[in-house]
Amino acid sequence: MTKLTKSILGIMIVLLAVSCKEKVDSNPLLSKFDTPFQTPPFNEIKHEHYMPALDSAISMARHEIDAIVNNRQEPTFENTIEALDQSGKLLADVSNILFNLNEAETDSVLQQIVVEASPKLTDFSNDINLNPELFKRVKAVWEKRDSLKLNPEQMMLLDKTYKGFVRNGANLSDSDKEKYRAISRELSELTVRFNQNVLAETNGYKLHITNQADLGGLPQSLIDAAAYTAKQQGLDGWVITLDYPMYGPFMKYADNRELRKQLYMAYGSRCFKGNEYDNQQIAKRIANLRLGMANLLGYPNYATFVLENRMAETPERVNEFIAELVDASLPAARIEVKEVEEFALQQGFKGNLERWDWSYYSEKLKNAKYSYNEEELKPYFQLEKVIEGVFLLANKLYGLTFLPNSNIPVYHPDVKAYEVYDGSGRFMAVLYLDFFPREGKSGGAWMTSFRSQYREKGKDVRPLVSIVANFTKPTDKQPSLLTFYEFTTFLHEFGHALHGMLSDCTYSSLSGTAVYRDFVELPSQIMENFAVEKEYLDQFAVHYQTGEKIPQELVQKIIASRNFQAGYFSVRQLGFGILDMAWHTITKPVNDDVDAFEKKVLDSIEVLPPVKGTNMSVAFGHIFEGGYAAGYYGYKWAEVLDADAFELFKQKGIFNREVAQSFRENILSKGGSEHPMELYKRFRGQEPSTDALLKRSGLKK
Repeated sequence: MTKLTKSILGIMIVLLAVSCKEKVDSNPLLSKFDTPFQTPPFNEIKHEHYMPALDSAISMARHEIDAIVNNRQEPTFENTIEALDQSGKLLADVSNILFNLNEAETDSVLQQIVVEASPKLTDFSNDINLNPELFKRVKAVWEKRDSLKLNPEQMMLLDKTYKGFVRNGANLSDSDKEKYRAISRELSELTVRFNQNVLAETNGYKLHITNQADLGGLPQSLIDAAAYTAKQQGLDGWVITLDYPMYGPFMKYADNRELRKQLYMAYGSRCFKGNEYDNQQIAKRIANLRLGMANLLGYPNYATFVLENRMAETPERVNEFIAELVDASLPAARIEVKEVEEFALQQGFKGNLERWDWSYYSEKLKNAKYSYNEEELKPYFQLEKVIEGVFLLANKLYGLTFLPNSNIPVYHPDVKAYEVYDGSGRFMAVLYLDFFPREGKSGGAWMTSFRSQYREKGKDVRPLVSIVANFTKPTDKQPSLLTFYEFTTFLHEFGHALHGMLSDCTYSSLSGTAVYRDFVELPSQIMENFAVEKEYLDQFAVHYQTGEKIPQELVQKIIASRNFQAGYFSVRQLGFGILDMAWHTITKPVNDDVDAFEKKVLDSIEVLPPVKGTNMSVAFGHIFEGGYAAGYYGYKWAEVLDADAFELFKQKGIFNREVAQSFRENILSKGGSEHPMELYKRFRGQEPSTDALLKRSGLKK
């Protein structure tokens, strides 16, 4: 090579480096976050930044993997297993921002970016899991695990890493690896489309009411919210959407049966109308692809594959667990339905009780039996006071304090950010709270993280945790007043947030909520128990106008009515789990109509007549998009755990610091660093049984 050629090449390299630096500097996702606690600079991120950042992050992650593969030293836990866990941090940061915002603040452009990004990420993941040289190193460490003197967390990481490779196709033949790649790529595309269709169908409907008489029975708070929504949309009258803070109360209180039916049908027929957002073929295809993947890996069905890494362990054990609870719940549910039917007749109802009648007459019956109406409670649960109350509970149990910080960038004006500290003043996390429905947000409520906790080079990197919900919005007439259900939902998601914020692990893949799916709901569901403790409610639950504490008799009504229709609600929840298991225990591809499949599965536990034109599966995001495939039973499984665990709080005092500290040390801080049953027994001193749950629900004396 001549000197001239070398000079030209040198100039080109310098120019390329400058160009790359400018590209990085101009892309906030690729720059070092110059924000409080290195939080995402949401105010600087634009749609056009995502794909270049994702491509750069994937490229960087590939270099990190190549460095592990090409390491000439003998494979060790440190240079292979730990190095793998520490790789791809930038990619995780970019992906977390992209996918979290696609759930909480999306639009058509961002949705298309996710469609483009998902197969790229799947391809990258497959390139790692199907890399024979990388697996060779991982396997070498695995085979000498007994001589490595690893601590429990290190052993768990090694076990999870090795089995992760095997479960993602590392032992497959070359031809089967290509089949696996194709299946996983198509699944990543279909699950995104499934979710986007549900969101489009939810946002695409509104019940526009122009006749004031059609508002009969509705609480004033819902009427005001509907008027406010109509005004925002430039319409006269009132608008009811399919967002649950509107849908749920309308079905409970609207006297107009025809409008209840219209709204029910709109909600129940989402993605089931044969239009561009129809999910029937997508749901079936997802289930069949999962079966194909499981078969490739040597499993008879997808549930067997999934449950290998769950507390329940096998489909047979899950089905036995569900059957035990169905046997305890179904007789009670049938009695409860009969009771509502008879009550409706007494109220002058004629004809058959349909699903759009159920909430309406159930609410009236509950009010008649307990003189209890959820609307009575709402004035005592002003959102701002509830936030104070939830933070206070975290302080009483774990010594945490929460400081609002308006300098932390947020992705929407509704979002508030807080710094979280423990009793010693140690920084623990950033917590984002995002409470109100909007068009760019998926339905429901969830906790997520923009960054998980981990340790790197002796530094404890603290998490960035977010709670996203769809609670009752404030109007121009009153503040946000939560229903009791919304209050308990907040407690639930805050329990997940505590799991993330109090994590004290070394490895990000084991920290926070990275635990078995049927264990992850314990920290969340145990928090719901505090919702009916007067000692706790007195700390914050005051009438937003008078300042009066929530009356004892009202709390007693909540407690007395807590098991109202416990059988019905148990069967309903178990039905979701049964349907989930049915889709994921198929041993041959489903060719039947999706609706026929669903009806056949649920027929034996139906307590209300089915409604033609509606279908649950096609909008069941938890199992077809949200990570609960073959795992929805986990909510009930965790109810058994939380009922048993809260007994200890009840025995020692609900604010007992010793019990709380044990729960923090043995459950919340450990993440997935040890087997969950060992962690549970360390806290509780025993394995759980269904007795505590059945007694709490009134289904067992």
